[in-house]
Amino acid sequence: MGNSTIKAKDIMVFGFALFAMFFGAGNLIFPPYLGIISGPKWMIGFMGFTLADAGLALLAVMATAKFHGNVDKMFERCGKKLGIMIGCADILCIGPLLAIPRTGATTFEMGITPVIGNALPIFIFCIIYFVLTYLLTIRPSKVVDIVGQFLTPALLIALAVIIIKGVVTPIAGIIDKPMIDNVFAEGIGQGYQTMDAFAAIALASVLIVSLNDKGYTSPSVQIKVILKAGIVACVALALIYGGLCYLGATVSSMNGTDAVQAKVLVAITETLLGTVGKTILAVAVSLACLTTSIGLTSATGQYFANLSKGKISYERVVLAVCIFSAVVASMGVGRIIKVAAPILSIVYPPSIVLIVLAFFNEKIKNDNIYKAAVYMALLISVLGVVESQFGVKVPIIDTLPLHSLGFNWVVPVLIAGVVGKFIPYKKQSAVAE
Repeated sequence: MGNSTIKAKDIMVFGFALFAMFFGAGNLIFPPYLGIISGPKWMIGFMGFTLADAGLALLAVMATAKFHGNVDKMFERCGKKLGIMIGCADILCIGPLLAIPRTGATTFEMGITPVIGNALPIFIFCIIYFVLTYLLTIRPSKVVDIVGQFLTPALLIALAVIIIKGVVTPIAGIIDKPMIDNVFAEGIGQGYQTMDAFAAIALASVLIVSLNDKGYTSPSVQIKVILKAGIVACVALALIYGGLCYLGATVSSMNGTDAVQAKVLVAITETLLGTVGKTILAVAVSLACLTTSIGLTSATGQYFANLSKGKISYERVVLAVCIFSAVVASMGVGRIIKVAAPILSIVYPPSIVLIVLAFFNEKIKNDNIYKAAVYMALLISVLGVVESQFGVKVPIIDTLPLHSLGFNWVVPVLIAGVVGKFIPYKKQSAVAE
């Protein structure tokens, strides 16, 4: 039967577990920079960022819970091959392609360089960092759990001190107007960069195991627990993101759009709290990055080992991930973020469509609704990247509704879904129980 009475204590425990899952050290580099370029409209940028980060991540966990943590099952109704392709793209983004290398590069730029300067070359550091990641992922030890338990509160206390100090005694003034157009859309784009929605899909199975252990075995009850816990996590995240965005805005008169994202918070901390504050932040961020790297490497290893039905071992995937990540991390945070932007702009819309449709899985009987909607999301996002990255003018893209908010794919996807409903589908998929 399972437990249907939801305890307040469990809500708080799972709320902070979700918070720890969503909050990686990478999340520290985007809000301050967003504050700088948004200036007086930092609140609008922050709202877009929080929606695309915490909001989507919460939806992703709830959707995955409906399928007992099985990502492939959740994605397969748009076609098995396309579903696996999108699933692999999501995992590669939080894996060796972007997120894992970024933990190494962020540790170097926010944790090592501010303390010891340029004495250590980045490629040497990346080798050491990913050898450590490999060893702790292959042989998980209690060290990671202990660091994780103490780290989140320590990092939160450090951030609270920095934010309060910055609010009470602002470093400088806020500029008169934003440095960019479409502040909300920029917030959405920066929120995509955290990749928390993809991480939530990959790590949801871990949370579902914990829910089962507590007696919450029914998917409908699990979704209610996750929703309530998610509100706790999202409020905590919003407080931090809002504070960091505001800190960025207060130094907007001292910076430009060329500010180095990984160094903004370090510079703010040093100005507010001196060398001691900067060193504490460096240590906390470094440990947070390492625990994130281990968690994501493990999740990637499990995903591809399961996908290959054991033909490629977990250990081999982990080794390949660590070697590839060390190479990519050597590029530095700035270049990884530049490479990530177009990739995420393509991968996110079809993934969001599948996450949203998961909530209507039992009611939608025709798989062509999924296929039409997902292919349309993919088409619009590819055309958008062709225009923004390669300068090829695609007239329809700029004229679509919600373009200024960064959601120009939404209306075409809704139309495509409706059209898909009227295309007969012979083989009906088995829907989730």
